[in-house]
Amino acid sequence: MPQWPGGQQGGQAPSADGPSQMLGDEALADAAEAALGHSTDRIIDTSTGRADGLDKCPRCGSTDIHYSLSAKALVCSYCRHTWNEANLEQTYGLDSSIADLRGHTMASGTANVREDLTTVTIKCQGCGAEVVINVSEQLQARCHWCRQTLSINSQIPNGAVPDAVLPFQLTREEAVARIDEFAGKRKAFAHGRFKAEFVPDNVMGVYIPYLVVDGNMHAVLRGTGEVTTRQYTVSRKVGDRTVHETYYDADVYSVQRAFDLLVDDLAVESASRFDSDDNRLATNNVLDAVQPYDVENAVAYNPNYLKGFTSERRDLNIRDVDADVEERFLAIARAKAVPTVSRYDRGVRWEEEGVAVHGTRWVSVYVPVWLYSYADSARTAGSLVHYIAVNARTGTTMGSVPVSHPKIFALACAAGSVAAVLAGIVGFGMYFT
Repeated sequence: MPQWPGGQQGGQAPSADGPSQMLGDEALADAAEAALGHSTDRIIDTSTGRADGLDKCPRCGSTDIHYSLSAKALVCSYCRHTWNEANLEQTYGLDSSIADLRGHTMASGTANVREDLTTVTIKCQGCGAEVVINVSEQLQARCHWCRQTLSINSQIPNGAVPDAVLPFQLTREEAVARIDEFAGKRKAFAHGRFKAEFVPDNVMGVYIPYLVVDGNMHAVLRGTGEVTTRQYTVSRKVGDRTVHETYYDADVYSVQRAFDLLVDDLAVESASRFDSDDNRLATNNVLDAVQPYDVENAVAYNPNYLKGFTSERRDLNIRDVDADVEERFLAIARAKAVPTVSRYDRGVRWEEEGVAVHGTRWVSVYVPVWLYSYADSARTAGSLVHYIAVNARTGTTMGSVPVSHPKIFALACAAGSVAAVLAGIVGFGMYFT
C-alpha cells in the first residue's frame, strides 16, 4: 500500500467480532505495486499572487472590504462594488477526473503546520510602515499610519490560511431561528438552568478548518456469508413447561469482493479542538452531524470573507488525520459492497479488508458554522459543554441540551404507574369473564 504523506500506512478497521485483518492477498498487492509505480507527489500552489498585505477592491482600489450576507458577496465600503472570488477547483484544475489521480496531490494550503510561527510582519504597500500581526488570533490589521487594511493574503505554514473559503449563506437571524426551534423541541426534559439561561442571541459565526480529500483506490473485502436453507421449531419439556426453540440450517460461503472506488470530497476536521473524542470537551461530534458541505463551491481564499466572524486555526496535518480517512474509505467500501451480497440473507461477516490507494488529492477549506455553546456545570472544573451547530450553507441543525434527570425519573415512574393500572384493569376484567 502506498505511503500517505508523512510516511504512515493504512490501518485496520474493526468489525463486529473484533479487528479485521488487513489484506495481503495477491490482488491487493498487485494494485498497491501498480499505485507505487505511478506515485508522484505533487504540490499545487493556490496562492493568490497578490502583493502581501493588500487585498484591493478591483474597481476603486480600496482595502475597506467586508462580506455581506444579504448580497452573498464581498462589498467595497467605498464604491459599493460587489464580487466573489473565483471557484477554487476550476481555477486550479482541482476538478479533474478522480480516476486519473496517481500519487498524492496536495494544495499548498495543506502544508504541515509550524507551531512556532505566531507573528508575521507586513510592510504596508501604501506608506511603507511595518505592521506586526499575531496570526494565531487575527489575519487582518489596520496600518497605524495610513489606515489601510492589511491582510495575511499569502499562505503561511501555521495552518491559519487555507486554500479556499466556503462563504456563509444563512444570516444570523436565520440561524438563531433554527437554534431556537431545535432547543424548543427539547425543553420538556431540559435542565431548568438551561431553560433559564438559554439565550440564542449568543450564537456566533465560526469558520472551521477542514481537510477535503478525493481518493482513487482499489478495495478488496473478504469474509463469510450465510444463506438459510431450512428453518424449523423444536418443542421440548423443561420441568412443567413446554419450551419452543427455532433452529436454522444454513450454507456457509466464502465471499470476496474487489472493485475500484472513487471518493469525492470527503471532509475531515483539521482542528483538534473540534475533533475531540473526549465527551467531557465536546458532547457528540455535532460538526460532523451537520455535514455535508458543498465544498465544490468553495472560492479561493480571501481574508475579507472572515471579517465579522471568528475562525479556528488548523493544527492537524495530513498525517494526523490519515488513519481517520483510511477508516472512512473502508466504511465507504463496505457500504458499496452491500448491494452485491443481498443473496446472503443471514448476512456477511467481513474478516479481511483493505484498500490500495492509487491517488489522493488534498485541499484545506474553511467551512461556515453558526455555533451556540452552553456549559452544563459552569461552577465546576471540567464542565460539560453542549453545542448546537447550524450548517451555514444548508441550515442543517444538530446539537445537545442538558437533560434533567429528576424529570426523566418522574416520567419513568409515571409510565410505570400507568402500566400497572392498565394491567390491573385488564386483570380485573379477566377475573369477571
